[in-house]
Amino acid sequence: MSTTASTATTNNIVELQAKDLPAHCPNPAMPLWSSHPRVYLDLSHGGTATCSYCGTQYKLAAGVVLKAH
Repeated sequence: MSTTASTATTNNIVELQAKDLPAHCPNPAMPLWSSHPRVYLDLSHGGTATCSYCGTQYKLAAGVVLKAH
């Protein structure tokens, strides 16, 4: 499964690029039948986050830097 925004692996880990931010779940690669309310994810603490609805893990790709506002 692939999208233009992120790469998903078989372990439910989605690697995010800078263009994918702000991160949210469900992501565009998820099938419509498995949708849940959209949740924005905070990746500012260690570059990882887990969706509280479905357990999908998100992480920043190597070299991606969060920009503060």
